[in-house]
Amino acid sequence: MRYAVILFALGVWIFQQLPSVPPAEWMLLGTLALTAAAVAGFLARERLSVRWRWVLPGLLALSAGLLWAGWRAEWRLADELPMAVEGRDVVVSGVVAGLPQALGDSVRFVFEVESADAAVPVRLLLSWYADRRSGELPPPVHAGERWRLTLRLKRPHGFSNPHGFDYEAWLLERGLRATGYVRKAEGNRRLAEAGGQPMLRVHRLRESVRERFATVLGEGAQAGILTALAIGDQRAIAPAQWEVFRRTGVNHLVAISGLHVSLVALCAGGLAGWLWRRVPRLLLHVPVRRVALLAAVLAATCYALLAGMGIPVQRALIMLVVAAAALHGGRELAGSRVLALALLAVLVVDPWAVLSAGFWLSFAAVGVILLMLAGRLQALTGWRAALRVQLAITVALVPALLVLFQGFSLVSPLANALAIPLVSLVITPLVLVAVLVPLEAPLHLAHWVAGTMMGALEWLGARDFALWQQAAPPVVAVAAACAGLAWLLLPRGTPARPAAALAVVPLLMWAPPRPPAGAFVATVLDVGQGQAVHVQTTGRDLLIDAGPPYGPVADAGERVVLPYLRAAGVQRLDLLVLTHGDADHAGGAASVLDGIPVSAVMTGDEAVPATDGSRRRCRAGEAWTWDGVRFRVLHPAAEDAGLRRDNDRACVLRIEADGGAMLVASDIEKAAERALLARGTEGLASTVLVAPHHGSRSSSTAALVQAVRPREVLYSVGYRNPFGHPHPEVWARWTASGARAWRTDSQGALRVVADGQGVRIEAERERQPRYWHGR
Repeated sequence: MRYAVILFALGVWIFQQLPSVPPAEWMLLGTLALTAAAVAGFLARERLSVRWRWVLPGLLALSAGLLWAGWRAEWRLADELPMAVEGRDVVVSGVVAGLPQALGDSVRFVFEVESADAAVPVRLLLSWYADRRSGELPPPVHAGERWRLTLRLKRPHGFSNPHGFDYEAWLLERGLRATGYVRKAEGNRRLAEAGGQPMLRVHRLRESVRERFATVLGEGAQAGILTALAIGDQRAIAPAQWEVFRRTGVNHLVAISGLHVSLVALCAGGLAGWLWRRVPRLLLHVPVRRVALLAAVLAATCYALLAGMGIPVQRALIMLVVAAAALHGGRELAGSRVLALALLAVLVVDPWAVLSAGFWLSFAAVGVILLMLAGRLQALTGWRAALRVQLAITVALVPALLVLFQGFSLVSPLANALAIPLVSLVITPLVLVAVLVPLEAPLHLAHWVAGTMMGALEWLGARDFALWQQAAPPVVAVAAACAGLAWLLLPRGTPARPAAALAVVPLLMWAPPRPPAGAFVATVLDVGQGQAVHVQTTGRDLLIDAGPPYGPVADAGERVVLPYLRAAGVQRLDLLVLTHGDADHAGGAASVLDGIPVSAVMTGDEAVPATDGSRRRCRAGEAWTWDGVRFRVLHPAAEDAGLRRDNDRACVLRIEADGGAMLVASDIEKAAERALLARGTEGLASTVLVAPHHGSRSSSTAALVQAVRPREVLYSVGYRNPFGHPHPEVWARWTASGARAWRTDSQGALRVVADGQGVRIEAERERQPRYWHGR
């Protein structure tokens, strides 16, 4: 059975790597063939050889995983937003599902559509912004309310960068098949309440708990943590606190998952069993074990509902229910069988779970626990068992953490030894008491304990050695490390156990290849409507701009640039060039400067202050050479100080290697182009051009096209951006010159390799296509 489940999971995983969904006719034929093969195999099971008794079930399980994931994808993708509806007003009626999220002067919420004047998906992710002209804030939006709204929608779209977060897959897993915003319209109004739909009632209860916590705790620093532990809403946790959790490896403690659900189930089951034993007459009718299991499952389900029944919570609840069902049936199943059944149940409910980091980490952690507790002559008990299990989990998850997050905490064992007992035995019980009983004292006590814990975690996280970071490792190194660690965790007496640890050394010592001397690799990151370009030579790293802000609490520096740099193995930036002060170029600069050491900063205009010796102005004529690659600033010159627009004073940089040159033109417009051309056109010709001002109509004059004559033009633009970039006239002008066009909104990050063989470009969405991209 375990063998078949693993192959079923492999089939599901393989399907999620496909670039497109096979035609429904093919999947129907496959389903019929699978059914026929299963029936034939069952009827002929006595005549099968021993080999085929293993091979046939494995092939059937693998095929079943592929087909199940395929049908689920087909059904979910069918609920799509037609392209003809994108960008036009649609009037819909429906209900607010889930907890609305306040973001500064806007609110975001999930909306379930009941009726609409056009074909739209059932579930939408919407934002309601303050009015740009009057500053009027959106009205209060509460869970369970029914609204009539005028919307502007678009199909699911996210950034596509190497090792980046796949927002489109996240939306698909949650059934959110379009995103959009509420338009200002007279018809927008609140309708009657949505009625007694059970889950809507749960969301209203969750919102009331959140409001009560906010009222009681006010601006308390740990209020977001307590709210997360109560109702699963992590959005009030400050970014600085998330950084502490990341550096100390305790992120899992503030995300309601297996630990919290199991804790509630254990307490409820233990209490129910204790009470049941007090009444001997009841024992004659129903065994204590069954009562305890029923109480545990009911309590865990209630807690999961209170947490919003999000995807991670669903996985934890499914695993618990499977284990409880096995115990309730009176069968003492091996732990590995229970884990396999839980894996099967999770993937049947959610075949996209294999795309989630939490899925791999949770099943890996449970597997490590089973490995540590099974096959021992002397059972581990007490604090020694807890310590050994925690150390084993910390060590065993290193390969997964490096693949998923390019780092792991070295202080995690100590941090978890402190935080797990406090969160599990003190903070969470106090928070749940505060939910059930309208008293303020438990909440204040939980806040004080959480504050004490955070003080210790902040001290640990501030150590220089707290976090190990490196580039995302290759598959071969990961596989070898996993095999070595699995061998290391086997029972004492297993041959060559200490030597198995050596298999981890290549993983930790691996560094990605860098360009050879005289060559460079430039990556135009997909940051939306903005710009961020990473340039790498043999031993140096340059970042040109840091992308735009994404609202009041996030920006491209934090969300895109830093994760990309970590995955690429960049430990330090030798130079950060902020071409000018516009938010779409410099909005993420603060996050970059806080998140990675930067040796020097070059700024293009006065809007980006240069206040110390490590910062200097960008001035035409400045040039330097790194590892045989030549860099030259072409604009602005001293005589360009009279240019009125900030865009026209932006820094223009040319990078030249043996195989070709790349020109990064920032946001210069026609006036700057004239000034640039007036100084001569000899040094402008380039193989690759990052289009001026994202392809705006105010740039890319015919004279500049003639002077640069690129073979490739790259447009760094946002999907369906409000400016219409790149403008059709500009696109046509560069194309007519013989240049091939690339754009980040439809092709993702663009990687330019310039070496002795010439210039090559590859797009991230074409390098790793997935069937949900563009759907």
